[in-house]
Amino acid sequence: MATTAKPTAIDPRDFLAIDALLDDEERAIRDTVRQFVRERILPEVGEWFEQGILPQELVPEIGKLGLFGMHLEGYGLPGASSVMYGLTCMELEAGDSGLRSLVSVQGSLAMFAIWKWGSEEQKQRWLPPMHAGEAIGCFGLTEPDAGSDPGSMRTTARRDGSDWVLNGSKMWITNGTVADVAVVWARTEDGAINGFLVERGTPGFEAPEMKRKLSLRASVTSELVLKDVRVPEESRFPEVSTLRGPLSCLNEARYGIVWGAVGAGRACFEAALDYARERMVFGKPVAGYQLTQEKLAEMALEINRATLVALHLGRMKDEGTLRPEHVSLGKMGNVRGAIEVARSARTILGANGITLEYPVIRHINNLESVLTYEGTHEVHTLSVGKALTGESAFR
Repeated sequence: MATTAKPTAIDPRDFLAIDALLDDEERAIRDTVRQFVRERILPEVGEWFEQGILPQELVPEIGKLGLFGMHLEGYGLPGASSVMYGLTCMELEAGDSGLRSLVSVQGSLAMFAIWKWGSEEQKQRWLPPMHAGEAIGCFGLTEPDAGSDPGSMRTTARRDGSDWVLNGSKMWITNGTVADVAVVWARTEDGAINGFLVERGTPGFEAPEMKRKLSLRASVTSELVLKDVRVPEESRFPEVSTLRGPLSCLNEARYGIVWGAVGAGRACFEAALDYARERMVFGKPVAGYQLTQEKLAEMALEINRATLVALHLGRMKDEGTLRPEHVSLGKMGNVRGAIEVARSARTILGANGITLEYPVIRHINNLESVLTYEGTHEVHTLSVGKALTGESAFR
């Protein structure tokens, strides 16, 4: 008589067995970063968030792991796959969005800009130390009056002999205060958009830290102020003179967010699941009540859906078929879904959900920033709408 094998028990943390879709190398990098986050970040990140700091000694530690610019090739960079980079972003943001922002801004904005648009001399000088965590970079595009519309930037670059003179300001710049080099985008007198490398200590250049944040508190957020900052021609990117330059960098960072949001949502889901199993109410665990199970089921659905979307986009990116509007769709759905998961998790934890003893309220606050940076939800919605209809609603 034939026997039917019993189905294996479902792992609630990998409900759809997505882990089986990864190869050994992908699982290895994911597990390495996950262990680093669990051992080095999670025990202290609540305190960092409360104090509004991100210890800078983390930078060389992350550098030793090879995570800065890990998806870039050449110049001593690992050339890891897009999926491997995405898994790294997911695990980092499961720790804290500020941690993922540190790595994302360094690798997908500052390093990518130099790698994609810089001169050979600029690449040789900056990419190896930035990968090792020996130098920190930031990316200056957003301005006080030019966020979603970077084409209206007011920062200017004026040619003066063999030098360029920069004037203007940038806002909401991750890593700015601690950066050794800033990638600054400015409009030249002929209307072109050029990128410049401005080093720390250059006369007229300041990067004061922005305080009084209630989101991304475990992250350095800065203003960049440029008053008659003089840089040589050798500091200008030679290969770009349009918005295509900074926008290409933003697309790299947005891809990381598609994965990172999954990590933040997953951390909230796991905290709620563990709490619901342990918390006793009216003589049985909270997990035994229908309303709680509905919340957990909806959260599991969203986390698994978002993970599959991120993985599919990663495979597309590795195959060279990923388009910016695909990334917009992923950021739209995954960030919004993560926020819904986090808020639902908060209700399961009750009053404990608003304390830093648990990760939920920290992720909720962080995700409010993730929703609007690297392109607001509305802007990404219009990008997808344009791809669907062929009509631009931006102007």
